[in-house]
Amino acid sequence: MTAEVETTLRGPAAFTLARQALEAMESAGVWPTPLNFELWLHYLGEPDSPLGKEMKRLLDAGTPFTEDISEMLLAEYLPRGRLNDEIRDAGVVLNRELNTVAEVIAEARSSQAAYGETLAGAGAAMETPLEPGDLKRLVGDLTTATSRIHRENASLEKRLEASTSEVARLREHLEQVRRDAMTDALTNLANRKAFDEEMTRACEAAQQRKAPLTLAILDIDNFKKFNDTWGHQTGDQVLRYVASVLGRTLRAPRVAARYGGEEFAMLFPGETAPMVEAVLNSIREEIGSRSLKRRSTNDDLGAVTVSIGLAQKQGDESALTLMGRADEALYASKRAGRNRVTSAQKLATAA
Repeated sequence: MTAEVETTLRGPAAFTLARQALEAMESAGVWPTPLNFELWLHYLGEPDSPLGKEMKRLLDAGTPFTEDISEMLLAEYLPRGRLNDEIRDAGVVLNRELNTVAEVIAEARSSQAAYGETLAGAGAAMETPLEPGDLKRLVGDLTTATSRIHRENASLEKRLEASTSEVARLREHLEQVRRDAMTDALTNLANRKAFDEEMTRACEAAQQRKAPLTLAILDIDNFKKFNDTWGHQTGDQVLRYVASVLGRTLRAPRVAARYGGEEFAMLFPGETAPMVEAVLNSIREEIGSRSLKRRSTNDDLGAVTVSIGLAQKQGDESALTLMGRADEALYASKRAGRNRVTSAQKLATAA
């Protein structure tokens, strides 16, 4: 599910969108399966997206929404669908290679057992005096068996080497799939899932080490109005611009993510709120310092500003509570006129 639709579904507008999706499916004669429901949420939530446009084309053409069509749309346009395909395909390859390894091991055991029997038979034969001709045949049999086991071992080694290479390639591919699943495709920052996992780890580490941890939430001011005026493609350009500014401030172990829609989040392990506030003001000033232009027409878009809230973790405070305090600080920045940084600690002191 894209960040914009996910953000909508976490607010009051979710019920309206859900009802609209059900009504649209009923009107189109489409069964409200979980897959179709997800597709229609995207279609109505982001009609100008590639998925939205393709679904409109299919509906206008009177194309029946069969299960195959729905699966195709999911795999083609929704990251989760593509990820599931990648994982399924990787599983097939891994299963094939594991079967190959099992076969190689079984063949190696069989070859070794046969060679062992040959050696045991030769040993038993040599316990009694042998005629020169019999001894010659015995040595010939042993030579033949040894050559055969060498050839078989060489063949098995090649097959194992090929399987090892394929498994290594598969491991690298799955690691790339994992990175893709944790990355926002538009901004190349971490996505919400990745950030939530990192935030949980960071909170646990901060508590164990008694080290500071500061969270910041950034929101682009008046982004909906901007999107409605200039269109989603230009809005995407703005999102990438803000993300690029955030990316330039990153140094380990800082983390930045597109958290949803026009909202970003940043983690600052080991840094206190006053330290982070100075960094965030620098980010805010840099974002607002440029007058953006629309790439397609070169129209002057003006400056973009962001409102920011930050909170430093207190004691054994949970990630959810920390996020709530940072959110409150963000709303305080919005109420105070936007384009500013508000610290939750200063809000609490003022209260």
